[in-house]
Amino acid sequence: MLSFLTLLALHSLPHILAYPQRPHRPPAGGVSLGAIGPSSSLVIANKVISPDGFNRSAVLAGASASSLSFPGPVVRGYKGDHFAMNVIDQLTDTTMLRSTSIHWHGIFQRGSAYADGPVGVTQCPITPGNSFLYDFRVPDQAGTFWYHSHYLSQYCDGLRGAFVVYDRNDPHRGLYDVDDESTILTVGDWYHGPAPSLAAIPEADSTLINGKGRFAGGPAAELAIVNVVRNKRYRFRLISISCDPNFVFSIDGHVMIIIEVDGINVQPLTVDSIQIFAGQRYSFVLNANRPIDNYWIRANPNVGKSGFAGGINSAILRYQGAPTAEPTTSRSPFDNPMIETRLSPLTNHAAPGTARVGAADVNINLDVNFLPSGIFTVNNATFTPPNVPVLLQLISGARTAQDLLPSGSVYTLPRNKVIELSIPGGSAGTPHPIHLHGHAFSVVRSAGSTTYNYNNPVKRDVVNIGDAGDNVTIRFTTDNAGPWILHCHIDWHMVLGLSVVFAEDVPAAASQDPPPAWDQLCPKFDRFPAENP
Repeated sequence: MLSFLTLLALHSLPHILAYPQRPHRPPAGGVSLGAIGPSSSLVIANKVISPDGFNRSAVLAGASASSLSFPGPVVRGYKGDHFAMNVIDQLTDTTMLRSTSIHWHGIFQRGSAYADGPVGVTQCPITPGNSFLYDFRVPDQAGTFWYHSHYLSQYCDGLRGAFVVYDRNDPHRGLYDVDDESTILTVGDWYHGPAPSLAAIPEADSTLINGKGRFAGGPAAELAIVNVVRNKRYRFRLISISCDPNFVFSIDGHVMIIIEVDGINVQPLTVDSIQIFAGQRYSFVLNANRPIDNYWIRANPNVGKSGFAGGINSAILRYQGAPTAEPTTSRSPFDNPMIETRLSPLTNHAAPGTARVGAADVNINLDVNFLPSGIFTVNNATFTPPNVPVLLQLISGARTAQDLLPSGSVYTLPRNKVIELSIPGGSAGTPHPIHLHGHAFSVVRSAGSTTYNYNNPVKRDVVNIGDAGDNVTIRFTTDNAGPWILHCHIDWHMVLGLSVVFAEDVPAAASQDPPPAWDQLCPKFDRFPAENP
C-alpha cells in the first residue's frame, strides 16, 4: 500500500476559498441568545462544569475560550447560506481525547465531503494548537440539525450542540408564532467520568435537557426552564444529542403537532409523546393554551435511571405569570404516541425506484452481530477507522471495495442509482439508531411494522432498526458523491465497530478538491502522541 506521504503528494492542488456573505434577520420571535454562524470560530477546550450538580472536566465548544458551554452555542443560518466554521482545538486534559473533529449532522455536504467530519472517513483529527475551517454550503436544506465530535466517543464528554437552518419560506410558517433559540430543546445523557475511562458500554448518570438535570441521589440541581406566553404557538425543535439512550418525551397537559423530522417537512401529526433516538430531531408546534402554571417536561430514558423522582429526567415549562416553583402536574397515560409509520413527507412523497421489495438498482442486506469478544460486526466485518481516511484513499487512486480500507467495511455504489438497504433488528444492544451521512432516506419499512410503504414513507437520516423480527428497510438515490459512513448513533456501539462506509460515485468523489489545510490534518496527527481512546 502507498505510504501516507505518497498519497498526500498525489493530492497537491491549488485551492480557492472566497464567498460573499449577506445580512441575516432573526427568525420568528426575534430572539438571539448568543447563537453563532454562519461564519464563526468554534473553540474546543476543556472546562469543569456541573450540569447535574456533579463536577467534572468536559470537552466543550464556544465562540471563544471564555464562552464554553454545554451544549455548545447554537449554530444558525438560513437555507442557501455558505457556512465557514473555523474549529480551533485548545484541548489540554489528558484524561480525554485532545484531538477532535466536527460533524454537521444531517447536512448533505454536496461537493464538500471533506467537511463532513468523521475521522477515518473524510478527515484526520484536528490536533491541539491547530484549527480547521469547515467550509460548506447548504443550498437546499432547512430544518433542525446538530453538530458533534466525530472522533471515537468524544462527544459523550460534552462536544455537542444544536444547528438550525431557517427557511424564509417555511411552508409551516402559519402554524406558529415563535421559533428562535429559546425554542430549541436538546435532550441527552451525561456521564460523571471521562469517556476513555468508562466501561465499553457504560450507563448514563443523568439526563440533561438544555444542559441541565439531576442525578438519582444527587442534589436538587437547577433544571432547565422553558418560558412561554399563554395563547402563543411555539415551534419547538427537539434534538436528541444522546450518546446512548432513547427517550420518551412529553409535556404534561399538552399535545405536540409534529411538522418536521430530521430536516424534512412532514404532514402535521398530533401526538402526546415522542420516542426520540440518538441523533434524531423533531420540530413540533405547542399551543400554550393551558391554564397559567408550571408543567413538567419529561424525557424518560430506556436505559439508566428511569422515572422522575426528585426531578430527574425532567425540565419545566413555565407560563408567564406562573409562580417560580417546580410543577405539581402529573403525567397522563399516553393515548396518542408518535408512531413512525404515521409520519409522511409534506412533498416528494414516494420512495425512489420501483415500488416493490428488492426492486431497487442495488439491494444490500446489512446483518448486525455482537461477538463474544465484545465487538460489533456488519456482514462479518468490524469497522476500525483507517489511518488514511477513505476520502484520501479515493483521491489518491483507490477505486474498488477490495482496494479500500478498512477491508470488508467499504461498499462502492454507482452514480444515480436507487439503493435499498435492509437491516434486520435484534442484535445485542438493540434498538440501534442507524444514521447515514450525506443523505436523507425513505423508511419503507419501520421497526414494529411488517408493511412496506413505497408511496409516502417518512424521510429522515436516523432510523431505529428495532428488535428481533424487524427488518427495517430504507431507500435513497446515489446523487451525492463521497464516502458516507452509516453507523449506529449509540456512540459506544460505533466505537466497537458498528459502521460501514458507502463510497458513492467513486470517480466524482475522487475528483473533490479539499482545501490545503485538509491536506495537513493527517501529517499533523501522525506527529501527535498516541491517545488513549
